[in-house]
Amino acid sequence: MMSRTLWCSAVLLASSAMAPAAETHALIAQIKAVGKEGKGNVAAGKAWRELVQQGPAVLPEVLAGLDDASPIAANWLRSAVDAVAARALAAGTLAAAPLEGFVRDTKHAGHARRLAYEWLVKVDAAAPKRLLPGMVNDPGQELRREAVDVLLKQAQGLFDAKDEDAARAAYQKILEAARDHDQVKFAAQRLDKLGVTVDLTNHLGFITRWALAGPFDNVKGIGFRTAYLPERGVDLKAVYDGKDGRKVRWLEYTAEPPATVADLRKLGLVDLNKMFTDDKAGAAERMREATVYCYSVVEARARRPVEIRAGSNNALRIWLNGEEIFFREEYHHGVEIDQHVGKGTLRAGRNEILVKICQNHQDEAWARQWSFQLRICDAIGGAVPVTVVTQKLPSATGGE
Repeated sequence: MMSRTLWCSAVLLASSAMAPAAETHALIAQIKAVGKEGKGNVAAGKAWRELVQQGPAVLPEVLAGLDDASPIAANWLRSAVDAVAARALAAGTLAAAPLEGFVRDTKHAGHARRLAYEWLVKVDAAAPKRLLPGMVNDPGQELRREAVDVLLKQAQGLFDAKDEDAARAAYQKILEAARDHDQVKFAAQRLDKLGVTVDLTNHLGFITRWALAGPFDNVKGIGFRTAYLPERGVDLKAVYDGKDGRKVRWLEYTAEPPATVADLRKLGLVDLNKMFTDDKAGAAERMREATVYCYSVVEARARRPVEIRAGSNNALRIWLNGEEIFFREEYHHGVEIDQHVGKGTLRAGRNEILVKICQNHQDEAWARQWSFQLRICDAIGGAVPVTVVTQKLPSATGGE
């Protein structure tokens, strides 16, 4: 039987071992409580200083704190990691094993694992060669990109050596793995040169078939905030009162494929100027101060979280299954692929996507663009497979 003295000693040792962990947790919680406009900064600063003094043993827990930290708190925690790791590296006490263990643990946030990776590389120069080959399909975009870069260099060697079969296989692997647009675009261009036609519209998950209704009024910007009838429930057989007293019906529209594989901003592009024109004066004129609704139904195999990403130069609202997941009332701010991101959940089976896009009064040449593109993907940009439900409607101008 353990003596009372030994038992007391064991309790004291256990308590002393637990105290730092409990203290570290409390300090991280104090930092994560920081808010906007300096709220909690004083307490966070004190906690930061105490946390840094605890040394490199706390790095895995501080890194884990980044998983769900707010942007402000993340800045505090990131600087704590850097301060602790820099001091330990200089002293020769920065251990590689805990950092590598954190990097390999994919349940942690990609940006936290990336930070751990950057410090790991400083203490173990062989880590990239060991880790990156297994990160080509990493769930964190921050590490996946670098792994794909390694494949790109290998593929370039094959391309330069004119080993076309091997180069094609290498670039096809890259296309499947890449999530950053520049890498996707480069792989597609290389495959095109190697005689492989790449359908980036489908590969990236763009919706190309829509039902369009409009124009509705947007004089003085009223359309963005006005809930016209399509917002209350889509009836593809309905006839609405539209802009200037015109009758509005739903029409089918199919986006045209881009002329070149490199033009990502044209993928799945719905060009409303091709469809909605004002010809009252006998000559086609671009429709101004107008609102259009775009509707698509897609079927999914299973319930899952998704991102609905759009690009548009116009004021935009997006609903998924009746829930608004994105809005931005700003005109002519430039257009890029994936510039607008709404987050929602696809149901198993039928899902409805409704887009409202408004054009304002400006008539300068640079303000005439009135279009959008939209795709469904996961959190790092991989296309989510869905089937677009065909609508039996009259074809719109520009459709097929």
